[in-house]
Amino acid sequence: MRLLNFTVIKLTICLILGIIIGYLTHFSVFVSITSTTLLLLALLIFYLIARKQFIKSIWFGVLAFSVMISVGILTTNLHNQKNFPNHYTQVVSIANNNLNTITFRIREVLKPGNYYDKYVIDILKVDDKKSSGKTLLNIRKDTIQSLLKVDEIYVSTTDFKNLIHPLNPNQFDYKDYLKKKYIYHQLFTDNKSLLIVKSKTKTLFGIANDIRQHINRKLKPYHFKPDELAIINALLLGQRQDISEEVYSSYANAGAIHILAVSGLHVGIILFILRFIFKPLERFKHGIIFKTILLVSILWSFALIAGLSASVTRAVTMFSILAIALSLKRPTNIYNTLAISIFVILLFKPLFLFDVGFQLSYLAVFSIVAIDPFLYGLWKPKFYVVDKFWHTFTITISAQFGIIPVSLYYFHQFPGLFFLSNIVIIPFLGVILGLGILVILLAVLNLLPQCIAGTFGWIISLMNNFISWVSKQETFLLKDIAFSIFYVIVSYLLIITFIRLILKSTYLNLKFFLFAIIIVQAAFIFNKYNKPSNEFIVFHKSRYSLLGSTTNNKIIVAHDFDSIQKLKDKIIKDYVVGNHIKNIEEKPITSIYKLNSKYLLIIDSLGVYNIKSLKPEFILLRQSPKINLNRLIDSLKPKQIIADGSNYKSYVKRWEVICKKKKLPFHQTSKAGAFILNY
Repeated sequence: MRLLNFTVIKLTICLILGIIIGYLTHFSVFVSITSTTLLLLALLIFYLIARKQFIKSIWFGVLAFSVMISVGILTTNLHNQKNFPNHYTQVVSIANNNLNTITFRIREVLKPGNYYDKYVIDILKVDDKKSSGKTLLNIRKDTIQSLLKVDEIYVSTTDFKNLIHPLNPNQFDYKDYLKKKYIYHQLFTDNKSLLIVKSKTKTLFGIANDIRQHINRKLKPYHFKPDELAIINALLLGQRQDISEEVYSSYANAGAIHILAVSGLHVGIILFILRFIFKPLERFKHGIIFKTILLVSILWSFALIAGLSASVTRAVTMFSILAIALSLKRPTNIYNTLAISIFVILLFKPLFLFDVGFQLSYLAVFSIVAIDPFLYGLWKPKFYVVDKFWHTFTITISAQFGIIPVSLYYFHQFPGLFFLSNIVIIPFLGVILGLGILVILLAVLNLLPQCIAGTFGWIISLMNNFISWVSKQETFLLKDIAFSIFYVIVSYLLIITFIRLILKSTYLNLKFFLFAIIIVQAAFIFNKYNKPSNEFIVFHKSRYSLLGSTTNNKIIVAHDFDSIQKLKDKIIKDYVVGNHIKNIEEKPITSIYKLNSKYLLIIDSLGVYNIKSLKPEFILLRQSPKINLNRLIDSLKPKQIIADGSNYKSYVKRWEVICKKKKLPFHQTSKAGAFILNY
């Protein structure tokens, strides 16, 4: 591929490979530093020898790429504080659940849950020992106390709790998500147990948070509606915590969620506006240099205020490189620019590689650069307005080619009207952002007229209402699409070969495309014969019982949900989508299930189990039956006891103790997750 002729792209690919290896393996920091140092010395020696020779050697390139892979492994390990002796996991014993006096600083305010306000915190001390590391803080909601502020330091006596792994198949793995942010445990406490520590220390995150709060205080007198203010915070300040579930779902279902995430689109528009504003500086001596420094400084200040998320960091890095290149008046290759920005970002934030926003933003940009020139060239409208809408349409379609496979893998839905949302909103997004910046500046200076604020709020409401209307066209929203990582790989193979064939119709490209089609067909055939069969599942659902029996691409579901809970529950949907199952059938819960030659007995709140000759291998206890478990075990002699989420915790603890004394396996779904039996 011609794209791989660029050295920086090859080095970036090697860095990415090294980060993946570093994340999946457990090389120590010492080993990583040693191997990288030795490889660098070998590369230097090889270079000194090779530069005196006229014959090019492939081994120099191999060694250079090996160095970059090693650098990827090293940077992954160096950014993980867990590898260092002062990390809190090296200071305290997590397994013993001991109470510790923990001193911590608030780093980030997260979207609150149903029962807890959530924060990311930096550990400063555990008892009297200086420590480091990030963790998740959960504070029981209190209507009287206000939210904690970034950079505030508190002391609390509590214990480190393990993060909860998914309790049911194919559920979102929040534990793994936090692990990729170097967060391994969580704390639970309440406002009464917190002791604030006076501190004048300010971090960049704290300064950025103060700026955001100051802006919001200045906007408050203008009586923006909650949804309007939430969108303003998302578009211009990079904060989406206050967006309601309804509004967020509307943008997601309309295929316009990227509008709410500060990314390349927003930063590109802001850079265009700033270049226009600072254009007069070029008339002065060294004005171009001063203008470039000013542009890059403002872009990174904006990135800091927006929270340095993966998407905004990517965009600001890329446009900073572009701004510098434009000031130097040197020709830039967009692929090189993208590769350099990836390289720089991953050196400082290696686990951004696994961030969904990071992946989607780069895939979208690569697709636009590769495909849009061809699509846009298919038609040349005569009128300026028509041309702008046509170009918006081609950019939108090009971006979708890049993000559809990954989007289907993560979100399992496809908004059929995505092009409508983008065609209507994106041409006016520059005006919305420009007006938003003006509104914020005037509000901060106490010069904002109510008419301008009212107009801006009306525009935001108009955009929200339009997005809401699009999202309600459910006929065009394809949901619950089963899409595995295997499908992602073969989809990109098909897309790449198809684009190559369209751009250059050669016999070789046709062969590659036909080969890709065969691979896709093989993937579908493989998936058809690789689905779970003869599988019985006791899912975990707090206060309810949920059972599933899977055979021949069909799952038979039994539960005791009420009508409201049935509408809200997503456990079966996650299981069905994750396993590509097409048919769902509902039946009532029965007391006995025959699983080939094995039997599973269910005992509910009635505690009745009048069976004579039947000897069940498995017994499921549900709805807290008042039984003598010792007598039941002695009489039926089961091989395993299962307790689902419908039981009282006190009952489950007592049953666990009895089973431990009897040396009988005990499966508690609230701890071990769903019980899955293949038969």
